[in-house]
Amino acid sequence: MSPANQPLVIAGRIFRSRLILGTGKFSSPEAMRDALAVSGAEMVTVALRRADLTGRKDPFANILEYLDPEKYLLLPNTSGAMDADEAVRLARLAAAAGLPKWVKLEIHPDPRYLLPDPVETFRAAERLVQEGFVVLPYINADPVLAKRLQDAGCATVMPLGSPIGSNRGLQTRDQLRIILEQATVPVVVDAGLGAPSHAAEAMELGADAVLVNTAIAVSHDPNRMAVAFKQAVEAGRAAYEAGLAAAQDTASATSPLTAFLD
Repeated sequence: MSPANQPLVIAGRIFRSRLILGTGKFSSPEAMRDALAVSGAEMVTVALRRADLTGRKDPFANILEYLDPEKYLLLPNTSGAMDADEAVRLARLAAAAGLPKWVKLEIHPDPRYLLPDPVETFRAAERLVQEGFVVLPYINADPVLAKRLQDAGCATVMPLGSPIGSNRGLQTRDQLRIILEQATVPVVVDAGLGAPSHAAEAMELGADAVLVNTAIAVSHDPNRMAVAFKQAVEAGRAAYEAGLAAAQDTASATSPLTAFLD
């Protein structure tokens, strides 16, 4: 059990918020900016294919203009990379352009289900760690792979709750429990969290943080949904730290009457 009120620490950096937000799918950059502001998030992921790294202020890839690097840790992600070589190249490009030498390592060559490639992810992680990157790998909820990535020097592991954008919630609970039990680095549940209750459940299991994008971005009111996720993450973490009551197979009266009747 984690001590109460401890901040999230990743690679020596302290975060007060345990909610990490993605920046895709919003109706406009302004909508994204406003939702981030009310969410309390301090780390946001940025798909490199949507970021203008040339300095030319491309109007179709200007997302970085709406993100204050003094307020947020900008976490480049390698979404769209088909293999380790491409992911490493994207990470190097982001660092060369002046973005933090942090990377959400994301390799999913299958366009239908977007499931992460475990072999290419591990290969890329080893290389990026050796090059001094802070690596946060997105993975299937595979306890063996999670442990291997920890041992390779990754700063976190980021197992999926369910496929990206599916909004199905935690379909990998049993595997997540094993990953959390064995974790020596923070565990961030990433992908498939479609409702604040899903985020709360992940935190109640003991996750250190969650990453959410689609559920907020496609909401009718992204600002209110961002606040709802913020509150759910805080409530779930508080419940985990306080200690949840154990589930029982039978009823247990809250006000036993036996002694009174006797």
